[in-house]
Amino acid sequence: MALLSSLVLMLSACRREAGPPSAEFEQASRQFTALYAQKLDEAYLDPQMGAIEAQLQRVPQDSVDAPASRELIQRIQQNRARMQDAATARQKAVASARELPPGTPSTALPPLPPAPKAEAEDAGSPDAGVVNGPQTGTPASELVAGFRGCFRRGLPINVEGRGIREAWELNDSTACRLEYPSHTGMVLLTEEGKVLTLLPKSSVRTVTQTQDAGTQPSAGNDAGR
Repeated sequence: MALLSSLVLMLSACRREAGPPSAEFEQASRQFTALYAQKLDEAYLDPQMGAIEAQLQRVPQDSVDAPASRELIQRIQQNRARMQDAATARQKAVASARELPPGTPSTALPPLPPAPKAEAEDAGSPDAGVVNGPQTGTPASELVAGFRGCFRRGLPINVEGRGIREAWELNDSTACRLEYPSHTGMVLLTEEGKVLTLLPKSSVRTVTQTQDAGTQPSAGNDAGR
C-alpha cells in the first residue's frame, strides 16, 4: 500500500499544471509587437526595447508564459547584437570612405573665405541678372536629378579646416555648356546637404597622399599655377 501511495503522489506531481498566465508577459508582448510594427528591425536598438526586456524577466518561472517569455528575451538579445554589429560596420564603412588611402590622387584647397551675409546681397538691384543653374545654398539633391542632368560628381576635395567635401562639375556636353555657361570651368563644393561654394577649377591643385600622411603636388597637375 505504501508503494502504491508513493506512485499516486508521483503521478500527481507529474500532472501538476503550470501557473496562471502572466500579466507582465501579456503587456510586454503587446508592447514588443507594437514597437516592432513601427520600426521593424530598428526596434531592437530602441531604448524602449530595454524596458520590454526587463518586464519579460519579471515573468514568474512557474507561469504558463515563462517559456514564451524566455524565447522572446533570447530573440531580443540576439537581434540587438546583430543590429549593433551592422551599425558598427556601417560606421566603419563611412569612416573608411572619408579617408583617402596613401597614394590616392586627390585635390586640396586653402581655407574658404566666410560666406557673404544674406543682407549684403542686393537682390532687388535692376542690374543684377538672374544666374541660371545651382548657386550657393542650392540643395545637393537637386544636383542629382535636377538641372537637366547637367552636373556630375567629381573627385572629392580636401578643404583645409573643413575636411573632405563632395565636388560637382558641369558635364562636358554642348547642350549643358550652352544651358549653364557661367558654370563652365567651375567646381561646386557641397556641405551639409547643400552647395557650399562655387570655385574655378584653376584654384584646385592635385596632390598625392603619402605613406607618412603628408601630401605631394602631382607633377604637371597644379592647376592653380
